[in-house]
Amino acid sequence: QAQLAESGGGLVQTGGSLRLTCAASGTFYNINTMVWYRQAPGSQRELVATITRGGSENYATSVKGRFTISRDNAKNMVYLQMNSMKPEDTAVYYCNAVLRLAWYSVWSDYWGQGTQVTVSS
Repeated sequence: QAQLAESGGGLVQTGGSLRLTCAASGTFYNINTMVWYRQAPGSQRELVATITRGGSENYATSVKGRFTISRDNAKNMVYLQMNSMKPEDTAVYYCNAVLRLAWYSVWSDYWGQGTQVTVSS
């Protein structure tokens, strides 16, 4: 099985920066797309940024130019560098990975448990 674990959340002031890390562990064959989502209180979970195995990135309009997603395929890790943060970035941030447990397996979604990010005004 595979597990995802996020770290790096915390409290930051408006204009500050945080770097989130997500590590995939366990037994699996390979990882395709890795994604960061977030969910604010009372809101639906929203996509923040995606990165393919080849390194192609996409961002939500609300974070474009402020957040950067990156990954280390050798370490099975994905990162989210968040700069110029705003109070509206406050949310629980979740890591998602599309991976295969074996070469013959179907692609499946795996999720981390989330890390809280709070931006004070």
